Amino acid sequence: MSFWIAGFVDGEGCFTISVIKNKTTRFGRQIFPEFVITQGLKSLKALEQIKEFFGCGSIIRNKRHDNHNEDLYRYCVRSVQELHHTIIPFFRSFPLRTAKQKDFKLFSQVVQMMYKKEHLKKSGWNKILRIASQTNRKKIRS
Repeated sequence: MSFWIAGFVDGEGCFTISVIKNKTTRFGRQIFPEFVITQGLKSLKALEQIKEFFGCGSIIRNKRHDNHNEDLYRYCVRSVQELHHTIIPFFRSFPLRTAKQKDFKLFSQVVQMMYKKEHLKKSGWNKILRIASQTNRKKIRS
């Protein structure tokens, strides 16, 4: 099962680090790490098996309004605790084989820093923004 999940994520998963506006936070923005696998209804069973395997996260239905005939489902893990204790150790034991491995390494650095609460200091915040700008989206964050 573990090798199947690693291969499935290599093809269909992503590790994202978003920075969203949130005026209630110290720096007016919030760092939002997320592990996601998206599939259509026909493959919902696979997402359910992955969720059961990891024992964390949630599956969210996204109604589609485009030319596809089925809704999308997203398996998401957003909790820094769950990412740190479950998702990251798994992918360290069962490494990705594609370019996603680079994003995973950057993602795991950010989650580790957040787990240690380094994002609450300006120096840690700035370091996380630099790391996030190196991920697959290549978006400059400031």
